[in-house]
Amino acid sequence: MMQASDLGGKLLAGVSRSFYLTLKALPEGLREPLSLAYLLARAADTMADTSNVPGSVRLELLREFDRLVQSEARDETGEKTLSERLRIEFVPLQDDAAEAKLLERLPEALDAFRMFPTRQMTAMRGVLGSIVQGQMLDMERFPEDGQLRSLQTSTELDEYTWLVAGCVGEFWTRLCAEELTDAFSKETTTEQMIERGIRYGKGLQLVNILRDIGKDSRMGRCYFPQEDLAAHGLALSEIQQDASKLIPVMTAWCLKCREHLQCGLEYVEALEHKRLRYATALPLLLGYRTLALIEKADSGTLSKGVKVSRGEVTKMLFDAGLASLRRGGIRKLVAKG
Repeated sequence: MMQASDLGGKLLAGVSRSFYLTLKALPEGLREPLSLAYLLARAADTMADTSNVPGSVRLELLREFDRLVQSEARDETGEKTLSERLRIEFVPLQDDAAEAKLLERLPEALDAFRMFPTRQMTAMRGVLGSIVQGQMLDMERFPEDGQLRSLQTSTELDEYTWLVAGCVGEFWTRLCAEELTDAFSKETTTEQMIERGIRYGKGLQLVNILRDIGKDSRMGRCYFPQEDLAAHGLALSEIQQDASKLIPVMTAWCLKCREHLQCGLEYVEALEHKRLRYATALPLLLGYRTLALIEKADSGTLSKGVKVSRGEVTKMLFDAGLASLRRGGIRKLVAKG
């Protein structure tokens, strides 16, 4: 059986060092459901990203995973079959030992999922359903056939950022409202916090998209809409040869990203609980710093990918700890750059 220590321990740390720090800092009542939801979402992401397995098989198993999670009546036979297929068809193909271990321990994660209170399982089902939908939509839009494709409209990009990240902001907020009586400032409502949380999540996903233009283009994915490419006279063939040609298109999306992150800052400032404020601020500070590096990067760096150094992350953790103790501290930290 997967123990509580595993949910916030080595397994989680192995698949996400940065988000592990956020989840580890959360107060009790939030840490375990958020950690388990993350692990289940990450398992689905690993299924989607195992490119050596045919896309049709990955989609089949993602649909089955979603069915098993969404079903109120447990299907132990279905869970066993899925786990066995993952063990045979997916685990040997993982380059990352932590992701292989996560797939191997999926049965334990599903056991742990069924042990949560109904209200928390319902919340987890909602966010996992959206995330898996986003992953499957991504695979359908970008078949791995060597051809570079782009999204068509800004509405499609907004939909994608909602499905894989904005929904997490809503899930996080609703769980905070249910589990912590003193989570939010009295001057704000839960609905206002949900809206800010959604935009915060979208902003973090836009940071990922802006950061990964080189890697994504090599994988045949351009998340910037065709309408934007056309406005700048760009053809997909040019981008496939040199992803840095997207720099003119990126400018407007960097601005949109900052607007979303500003909502994230307002979200953090409206949190009353100091540990919750600290945990929620960490992805925000990392997002702001990554965006600043993206905006300053030359074409070569953008093609390879921007990354915040471990030293900077360590300093960020320390600074955030002090800043979270006082209202307005995170805003001052963001303003310093």
